[in-house]
Amino acid sequence: MPKAVTEIRSLARSHTRTALNVLVAVMRNTKATPPARVAAANAILDRGWGKPTQSLANDDSALELIHRIERVIVQPDHGEAESCASQEL
Repeated sequence: MPKAVTEIRSLARSHTRTALNVLVAVMRNTKATPPARVAAANAILDRGWGKPTQSLANDDSALELIHRIERVIVQPDHGEAESCASQEL
């Protein structure tokens, strides 16, 4: 990693406590706008607990899309033939 990137990262990390204190202050400030308070709260939670995983909807269309993507990537010739056949119907 280039030295400049390492220095920037180190400098940014040295301000972690201050940045977190600012986020907490915004979150607790009743005069701050609700979106600002929610954004601060989310930022705090994301840093403390990690971002929540995004799950796919439990419907057939999402699963069908995943299978189609797999076919196109793994067997591109098979995927083209299948889509041509379905268009002919």
